[in-house]
Amino acid sequence: MSAVEHAASAAIEEVADDGNRTGHGIRFWIHRYLPAEIVGTAALMLAGFGVTAWTDAPAVIAVAALIGESIGFYAVLAFTVYLEQIRVVRPGRGITRSRRRAGVRTLLLLAAEFGPSELLDSLLIRPAALVLGVWLIPDPFWGLLAGKVVADIVFYVIAAGAFTVTDRTGLRGATEENAS
Repeated sequence: MSAVEHAASAAIEEVADDGNRTGHGIRFWIHRYLPAEIVGTAALMLAGFGVTAWTDAPAVIAVAALIGESIGFYAVLAFTVYLEQIRVVRPGRGITRSRRRAGVRTLLLLAAEFGPSELLDSLLIRPAALVLGVWLIPDPFWGLLAGKVVADIVFYVIAAGAFTVTDRTGLRGATEENAS
């Protein structure tokens, strides 16, 4: 096992142990979402500033920032959830089948956890918050950051509720293959 795999495994174990408690604490939520937020925010800024070379239109800057943030954020979360699911899915008939099952479970869990909040967020709240931020605050850096923070508050209220539902219903836990 490489050093990166070992570190990732240890991090997932810590999250899983913290996540098995009733009523997840702030430490759990920070550990779960902070890496994705850091990468998402960096991608938001890179994409948002990248288009300012061609335009100063708030809507265009906001859309570019939104796309960049989504790509960065979900890349990290897909990796995180996949590592969680690799631990849950037993190898059974082979490593390839296990990885495929973990991949499918990852996509389903991401949709369950973020689907409702992402629809509302991507179609309404985040674009409006980013456009308003860039429009009200002349400096694109601070405008994008202000819009992001406002949108994130709404997003996480909904996403945390959805995560709790998937956790309490057992969708994140053992599969039927592991039940025996």
